[in-house]
Parts: sequence; structure tokens; C-alpha cells
Amino acid sequence: MKKAVFPGSFDPFTIGHADIVRRAMPLFDEIIIAVGINHQKQPTFPLEQRLEMIRKAFADTDKVHVMSYDTLTADFAAEQGAEYIIRGIRSVQDFEYERAMADANKQLSGGKLETVIFYTDPRHAHISSSLVRDLYFHKKDITPYIV
Repeated sequence: MKKAVFPGSFDPFTIGHADIVRRAMPLFDEIIIAVGINHQKQPTFPLEQRLEMIRKAFADTDKVHVMSYDTLTADFAAEQGAEYIIRGIRSVQDFEYERAMADANKQLSGGKLETVIFYTDPRHAHISSSLVRDLYFHKKDITPYIV
């Protein structure tokens, strides 16, 4: 069984994130969308609200599960029996960061964890959680950007 973890703070979970999960679904038997708790940041949207938004977005499938975690991603993936991490990149700037994280996760897992990168669909490349949070703070409609 091929199991993958798609980790992130998902503050909020955007249509770009959802697109990556939908595109990854044919490759894996199970995908865990893992909402990480970062004690260094104050989230805009409460954890339970983020979890519920994501669960609703994938209520039509039993291949996707939504969980929160408070550990290193490599440790969480091992606890869940996952062999893959899913990540998305929008630009060259994202690539360098994601490459370093993939290398670290592979090392932390003793070589058992592979990272699979999805390029963001060009229609969603301008969308980031940071952009959505900025629009939200300025009282703009964020519904076109979130699930």
C-alpha cells in the first residue's frame, strides 16, 4: 500500500493545495493531509477550522485523511507508515527550500522517505496562503482562493 503525507500549516488550505492532492490521488492508496502545529507562528485560522475545511473538501473520497501533528514531519510520516511526502512548488524559489527539506526528511528517516514534487497548476501559481491571509486581513473576499 502506497501511503503519502502532504504536510503544511495550511493557514488556510487553498485551491492550489486541493489541486495538488487531487492530482496525487491516482498515485497513492492513501494520502494524509497533515496540518502541522508551528509554535513559532500565530495562525490566522484556528486549527479545528482548518481541519474541518479540508475534511469537507475531501468528503467525497476515502483515500484522503486529515490529521494534525506536532512533531517533525519525518517522525509523523514514520508513525503513520507513510513512505512518501507530497510537496508542491510554484517557483524556482520554492524549489531550493523544498530540495533541502526533502534531503533532511530522507536523512531523518534513514533513507525510507521519498519526497514527490508536484508543480503547481499555472492557474493557481499566484495563490499562496500568505496572499489569502493578506486579503483576509484587508477584509477582501477570499472564497475564490480557498476550498
